[in-house]
Amino acid sequence: MATTTETYEDWRHRMNRVILPKWTELPNFDLYMDQVLLLINETLQPLGADPVTAAMINNYVKHKVILSPVKKKYQIMQLADIIVISLLKPSYPLDMIRQGIDQVTATGYPKRAYDSFIEALVDRLHHLDEPTRVSDQDLSGSLTTAAAQLIVDKLRTDELMRLNQAHTQPTQIEK
Repeated sequence: MATTTETYEDWRHRMNRVILPKWTELPNFDLYMDQVLLLINETLQPLGADPVTAAMINNYVKHKVILSPVKKKYQIMQLADIIVISLLKPSYPLDMIRQGIDQVTATGYPKRAYDSFIEALVDRLHHLDEPTRVSDQDLSGSLTTAAAQLIVDKLRTDELMRLNQAHTQPTQIEK
């Protein structure tokens, strides 16, 4: 049986190998729902994120968190939004996520904002124990960095909970 430290180290090494697609690495052609689901779930699988479903995406469209598909096809902007939403959804309500995306993209192009988010997240995953730096000089960048750190902290907490549960035997409490 592996010790908790070894298993946690395995997780750390797995996170250190995570690579998430930048904007130019996302398909630059329209995708149908089943293709979107395959792409998003394959992208997020190394992080252990919950799978995205068609119902979830339809809900994002219904609540105007992402743009509606054109002729049932999704474009690169929607793919990027779904990835970001999927990563932040365990910690924030959809309207707050949309508000954050809008704030970050208000001062820059969506491509640049998405790439900055992915770079910050991958950097946090590859340097788990390094401190997060935020700045009053770049509030959008600091928001992106803080969101990336939040995701990493959630992933780490979930992994530690899983490990602790697997290795902790319940004790009988005397009456």
